[in-house]
Amino acid sequence: MHRFHLPLEACQGPTLTLTDREAHHALHVVRLRRGERVTVLDGAGHEYQCDVREASRESVTLAVLHKSMIAPLPYHVTLLQAITKGKAFENIVQKATELGAFRIVPLLSERVVSVPDEDAAANKVEKWKLIAIDSIKQCGSAWLPQIEAPTLLKDLLARHERFELPLVASLQNDRRHPREVLDEFRLKHGRLPKSVGIFIGPEGDFTTAERDAIKETGAFPVTLGPLVLRSDTAAVYALSVLNYELQSPVPLSKA
Repeated sequence: MHRFHLPLEACQGPTLTLTDREAHHALHVVRLRRGERVTVLDGAGHEYQCDVREASRESVTLAVLHKSMIAPLPYHVTLLQAITKGKAFENIVQKATELGAFRIVPLLSERVVSVPDEDAAANKVEKWKLIAIDSIKQCGSAWLPQIEAPTLLKDLLARHERFELPLVASLQNDRRHPREVLDEFRLKHGRLPKSVGIFIGPEGDFTTAERDAIKETGAFPVTLGPLVLRSDTAAVYALSVLNYELQSPVPLSKA
């Protein structure tokens, strides 16, 4: 079944209308016809089962047959990701959305090569949001991640945000396996964390001063394995590991 996206405010009545980008996809890519069944996602947790009622040259009218609320994941993972060069950050947004990230914070750290100006940053955020929309349509998630504007690492740290379990991917000797850190949290609190923040550095990693500043916030350095990963690969690896552990149906090991 084909999936489409409309913002929550456009999903308030018994009929929905696809226009612009979504209508183009419906009419010229998948070539919807009257009577076909489709799914609409609003990115705020709702899924709408619809029938195509009318397809004109510029819009598609849908009749809502059933509306359901899809529960979010029982935990929020925030990816605090240094901006990568080229189009690698677009890939990060795509994969982070597919992996259920709650929030994506693009970081400007000392070794970030591509530093957009204000206008370019705004355009990038809009493009990243469109990529996230395409990603929920592909994977079927009812929830869009929050995508923030690029932020200086020092400014982010100055906000004193709190996560139940803050982590930073590290190449240094003080790093530990993520499961070990999760085990400690579970043994202390009797449950898994409800909010996790994972810092991923740029190519070349965070500087020593930046890493120390992140650790001063309480972040635990964790390993992503014995190999040195590209920044975009590290993001996918970290989110995959966290999903695997946080979605585990059995208690974590006490080893």
